[in-house]
Amino acid sequence: MPELSRRRLIVLSCCVIAAGGLSACKEKTGPEKIRYDRETCEICNMIISDPRFAAEIRDPDGKIHKFDDIGDAIHWMIRQKWYKDGRRAKEIWVADMKTGRKWLDARKAWYLPGQTTPMDYGFGAITEKREGAVDYEEMKKQVIARGLSSRCENHDLLGPDDPAAQR
Repeated sequence: MPELSRRRLIVLSCCVIAAGGLSACKEKTGPEKIRYDRETCEICNMIISDPRFAAEIRDPDGKIHKFDDIGDAIHWMIRQKWYKDGRRAKEIWVADMKTGRKWLDARKAWYLPGQTTPMDYGFGAITEKREGAVDYEEMKKQVIARGLSSRCENHDLLGPDDPAAQR
């Protein structure tokens, strides 16, 4: 093999290896699969079993966190240092309550109150606005005002000002 061809082969090989390394560093996006009845909620440590109300948050560092109810996701998020420092979650996903198979961008979804949900926050996500539905910000406001669910076993998360601490 002539010397020039050998150099080209080496350079080409290095480029292929470098490109593969760069693609491995590509940031993950989107929700991840939940192994229902096997994985636990990040905040309450209960098993995630109802796909219609599951939620996920991808934090500012790109790590995914899984929840059994959008209310638990909200309460976990507002207790994180990055949130208190004014940073936003990269992504927040919530299951479509109609099918439990479709993930919705939680910030764009609509929420129907009055649902029977795993942690009793009562909000089910839907794709389109309809009578009685509230947007993400209103749902978040109501969830925070209510406080952490009494069903939550992780009481270490409660601060003295948390409404759930006074129950």
